[in-house]
Amino acid sequence: MPDDLYERDILAWSKHQADLLRRLGHGERVNDVDWANLAEEIEDVGRSQLNSVESLLSLIVIHILKLHCWPENEACGHWRGEIVGFQFEANKRFTASMRRKIDIEALYGYGVRRLRRETPDISVPTKNPFTLDDLLIEDDDALLSRLPPQA
Repeated sequence: MPDDLYERDILAWSKHQADLLRRLGHGERVNDVDWANLAEEIEDVGRSQLNSVESLLSLIVIHILKLHCWPENEACGHWRGEIVGFQFEANKRFTASMRRKIDIEALYGYGVRRLRRETPDISVPTKNPFTLDDLLIEDDDALLSRLPPQA
């Protein structure tokens, strides 16, 4: 395989590397394993999963804040449905080692900033009322109860 395959065609490179690793696993001697890029790609898989969970948690925060700010909005049913889907996916992808990597304060701050871009005068707590476990529990009413009543 050409040396620049990693840059030219990541799909072909990954298939070739997987085949080589399987052959190694069966005791065959192979010489073409691209160890440096392979190690990087394996780390990227973990980072990608972490980013995915963080993105889903951010979306949960944003949708809970929307429910809090606009409890009579006709989109509330949609927002609740989105929260259920985001929580399902987050729980499916979440692993114990992610717990120490996820910055809930930053995710909450991002959600508040994003909503304030749309509606600058919204009233939401500046201090994050949620824990990671709160966001992963599949109960949007419990999440809403963590926020103070609207004035």
